[in-house]
Amino acid sequence: MKNSGKTIVQLLFILFFLLGISGCSSKFTTIQTTPPEKYEKLGSVTGTASGSLGAVSTAYYVIPMGLNSRTDRAYKNALSKAPGATALIDVTYDESWFWWIVGTSRTVTISGEAIKEIKQ
Repeated sequence: MKNSGKTIVQLLFILFFLLGISGCSSKFTTIQTTPPEKYEKLGSVTGTASGSLGAVSTAYYVIPMGLNSRTDRAYKNALSKAPGATALIDVTYDESWFWWIVGTSRTVTISGEAIKEIKQ
C-alpha cells in the first residue's frame, strides 16, 4: 500500500509538470510581410489587443488567456481601420503590461502604414 501512494504522487507530479510546460507554447508570428510590388498607401493606422497570464501568485503565472494571439489580433485590428487595406508597412510594435493581483495583462499595440495592393 505504501508504494501505491508514492506512485500516485509521482504520477501527479509528472501530470502537473507536463500541463505546466504545455501551457507555455505558441508559434512565431510574422508581423510585417514583404509588400507587393505595386501598392497604394491608405494612411497610418494603429491596432491593439490584450491577453492575460494568470494563476494564484506571481511565481506561478502559467495560465495564458488570449495571450498567444494578441499580436495577430492587434494587426487585424489595425488593418480593419483602413477599409480595403491588405497589409501594413513600416510597422512598429509596442507592448505594455500591468499587474492585477492574480495575473498580468499584456497589451500589444501595432502601428504602421496601411496599404492596398494594386493588381495589374
